[in-house]
Amino acid sequence: MKVLVVEDDRDLAGQIGAALAQAGFTIETAHDGEAGEFLGATETVDAAVLDLGLPGIDGVEVLKRWRGAGLRFPVLILTARDAWSDKVAGFRAGADDYVLKPFRMDEVVLRLSTLVRRAAGHATPELSAGGLLFDMTTGLATLEGMPLKLTAFEAKLLRYLML
Repeated sequence: MKVLVVEDDRDLAGQIGAALAQAGFTIETAHDGEAGEFLGATETVDAAVLDLGLPGIDGVEVLKRWRGAGLRFPVLILTARDAWSDKVAGFRAGADDYVLKPFRMDEVVLRLSTLVRRAAGHATPELSAGGLLFDMTTGLATLEGMPLKLTAFEAKLLRYLML
């Protein structure tokens, strides 16, 4: 699953990308609003992490343009803007979630995973196909009730295919 990270702080973008990659996501990164808008509109992404205070085009405007173009991937706003009016503007523009800086990286990964899971039509972290069950929280899989031994890569691939 591919996540677009639009964050002007290159160090923070790298940290977010590393945490998401460790959780099984593929990362695309942009460091300004124009590049973020372009990548979101031209690349196939499953979700985006979007800062609001971007050079070039503001994050809310980027989001409005994505939604205006009919793009429906989940968007997690990650920003230092804590005013109620900023939150309202973000949600009205089409955000699916809003997290304030500073934040815990685990929380961002969990929230984004939940958004992707729900966008794929799964309300619970358990995926099923026939007799195959996969718990996205633990990474454990069973087939007809029998546990499967999967490598980390195999578990990521299974999760992707089942979503």
